This record gives sequence, C-alpha cells and structure tokens, in this order.
Amino acid sequence: MQRPSQPPWLSAPIWRKKRRLWPPPPPPTWLSTVTVDGYVEGGVAVNFNQPYNKVNWGHLYTDRANWPTFNGAVLTVQRPIDPKSANYDFGFKAQLQIGEDMRYNHYTGTLEYAIADRTQIGFLEANLQAHLPWTSFISQGGVDVKVGQFPTYNGAEVMYAKDNLFYSHSYIFNFGPFLHTGAMVTTHVRDWLDVYTGVTTGVNTGFPGWPGDNNGSPSFHGGFGLNLLDGNLTIVGIIHHGPENPVQRGNPFLAYAPFPGALALTWPNTPLACVCDPNTANRTFTNLTTTWKPTENLTLITDIAYNRESGSNPISTTGLSAATIAALDGNFGTNFAGAPLKPQGADSYAIAQYASYKVNDIFKVNGRVEFYRDNKNFFVAALPGYYDAINVFHGFPCYSCLFRPGGQGTSYLALTAGVTITPELPKLPIITGLIIRPEFRWDTAVNGTTPFFRGVTSNNPLGQSRSQGMFNMDVIIPFSLL
Repeated sequence: MQRPSQPPWLSAPIWRKKRRLWPPPPPPTWLSTVTVDGYVEGGVAVNFNQPYNKVNWGHLYTDRANWPTFNGAVLTVQRPIDPKSANYDFGFKAQLQIGEDMRYNHYTGTLEYAIADRTQIGFLEANLQAHLPWTSFISQGGVDVKVGQFPTYNGAEVMYAKDNLFYSHSYIFNFGPFLHTGAMVTTHVRDWLDVYTGVTTGVNTGFPGWPGDNNGSPSFHGGFGLNLLDGNLTIVGIIHHGPENPVQRGNPFLAYAPFPGALALTWPNTPLACVCDPNTANRTFTNLTTTWKPTENLTLITDIAYNRESGSNPISTTGLSAATIAALDGNFGTNFAGAPLKPQGADSYAIAQYASYKVNDIFKVNGRVEFYRDNKNFFVAALPGYYDAINVFHGFPCYSCLFRPGGQGTSYLALTAGVTITPELPKLPIITGLIIRPEFRWDTAVNGTTPFFRGVTSNNPLGQSRSQGMFNMDVIIPFSLL
C-alpha cells in the first residue's frame, strides 16, 4: 500500500474544520498599546572662527562653540490614539527631558530653576488625547482633542531631535515658538483636509496664573493641513497669535528667582522692552510648510515664516530719532523727548528650502538653504546663561543675554549640507538603532552687518565677524523599554 503524503489528521477537510473552530486572537487591550521609549543625544559644534566668548551666534541648541554638548536624554511614555478609528479612543503622552537643550524647553512655572547648570530637567509634553467619532458634513473623519502641554504646530523642524534632518536648527525654528499649554482640536473635515483650532497661554508658558503665565491673556493657535497626491504632498499653514510680553513686576518669590531679591527691570532698561500693555501687544508667528515627495527617495520641504511683535522698539510720537529729538530740544528749548512713547513694532520674514535624498538604508544626504530677515534685530539673540531663556519669558533681568542694536536689522543667509547615517547594528537589548548626523554649515549676513563672533585681535578688538563656518555632528541612540 502506498504511503500517504501526509498524516490523516492534516488532511484538507479536517484542517479547514479545525481552522473554523479555532478562536480568533483577542483584540489588544488598552494597556498593551502603551509604549515607553526615547533617545540619548550628544554632539559638538566646531566654529572655525574660534569665537572669543565660545558663542555660536544664531544658534540655541548648538550655541556652545568647540565644546562637547550633552543635548539630552528623552523618555516618552504614551498611548497614542488612532485618528482614523470609528470608535472613541483615548490616550496620553508624557515626555521628560534632561540635558542642555532643556534650557530652552521649559514651561514657565515648571522646574525651570530646579538645576543651576547647563544640564537641566523638565517636561516637553504632558497631555491627554481623545479621538471622537463625531462625524458630520464638517467632520467626516471625526475630531481629535489634545489638552495639556505640547510642542508647537508651527514649522518644519520639531522638538524631537531624531526626527529632524540636521543637528543644527534653522533660524525659523530657533526664534519661533517652541511649546504651549492649552487645548487643541483637530477636525478631520475630509481625507485631504484637517483644520486646527486651539487656545494656549502663550509661548513656553505654563498653566494660567503666576508664575505659569507671564501675562493675563490667552493666545490663538490654529490653521489647516492639506494631504494631497496620496500623501506625497502635504501643505500645513499654522499661526500662533497673542500677547507674549511679560508683565513688568518685582519678583515676590525671592527664593524662586535665580538671583535672590532680584527685581524685574522696567522699560526701557530691558532688552526686550515693551512700551505697551503686555496683555494687548500681540506677537504673531506664522508658518506655511510644504512637504513634497516627487520620488520614493527624494523629499523636498519648503518652510515660509513671518513673525510680528507689535509692542517693541519704543520711539517718540514724532517718529524722529533720539539724536534728532535731542538736537531740537537743545537748540529750540522744546521738550519732544518728554513726549509719550509708542511701540514701533518689529517683524521678521524667512524662507528655508530642504532637500533630502535616501541613498540606501544607511545613508541619507540632506541640504538646507535659509534666508532670514530680522528687521529690527528683535528675534535673533544669544542666550548662553543657565537661565537666560526662562528669565526673558518671565521678564526677569538677563545679565548674560546678548542682543544686537535695533538699527538697520540683519539679513541672514545659512547654507547647511549633511548626511544622516543609520548603520546596521547587531540585535541589542533596549537599544533600537544608531543615528549619526555630520554637517557643514556656513552663516553670513548679506546686508553688511557683523553679528557673528571671532577671536579678538588688535585689528578687531570687538571680535566681530560678518560670517561663521562650522562643522557640527551629533550622535543619537534610540531605545525602547516597552
């Protein structure tokens, strides 16, 4: 008798019957979708100018010249929502960072003075999320809600370092909004259209009330998102608008301040003086970001920005310069200098073009060209001290902040070329990869100003420079705990 090709219990009819009776796998539980991961990042920014004060002008996260930087370790615990679910879905996100980048990432009123060092600690995100399947003519895909603390929706570059193309950031990112506290609603109007609407306490501000908010007025955050060409073309227009100037006050929390007993200076003695009511002078950040993938491996990103501060740069009601007013008063005995002041306002506009080409699974070649015009030298600054950034948000004295005179303003041109390297690693516990990002960057002022620093010489006693060249590189180690 011929031997059967397979045992009888694996015959097709019985196998199909057993498959029909086999219970389906249970759906994942809510807790099983919680993830715990993060990354560790460190790098160095080598400035060929050898600046005498070790400051890379125009940089924040890479502001320290020729010295290793521990940018940070980030731990994220989250349960993301499914924005396409047909059912109610709830989630959360908590993201903690410790490192030198945290100097710029604080919310006012939250751990900002906890550590007197370049390495600091705080939250990047702490929010609750919900997907609401409320469908209608204006919300065919439902509605998503986020409440708490979260990064800004503005711009092409993001707070999560490993999701950017470069180690150094654009001027648009460095001197735009970072973080917000409030509520955001995303309405999925159509598959190709999302509408964002929300209210926040401001930029890098915490919960309402002192010391969480530096003034008493809310801000608007919102815009639209277009998803076209099967996801190969996205266009996002976002605005954040509202009062950002701190109320000038003495500090009632003497132990809370970085300088015990320090009092906030009043205009015009503060660099960011607001000749205005801080609750009515508005600051506007606007971005139009387009991302296009013409091929599978090529990505092109265009980020256009316009910023406006209505309460800065005091001038007299005559509109004349201080020198002219002094001459008139001296020659004719007038008192134009005593006339009430009014804000002149300041604005900036910029465009950054990115290109990224994926050579293979290991190498990605990246380029960025940016033009940034700071009309009154209001936005671009250097904040090298431990507490400089948060002191500016609070309205406290900032003794080590570096600002350029208002004058003619500065037009910046920045060219960056780099490579993202993700080498293959053997399977390791916890560690999920390795990212190395070397880059060359050249910044220059194209309107004849000298905003950058270099070594002091007899011919250049102020150490000023029209341009700076840099080699920067960071290493990122992503990890997963759950």
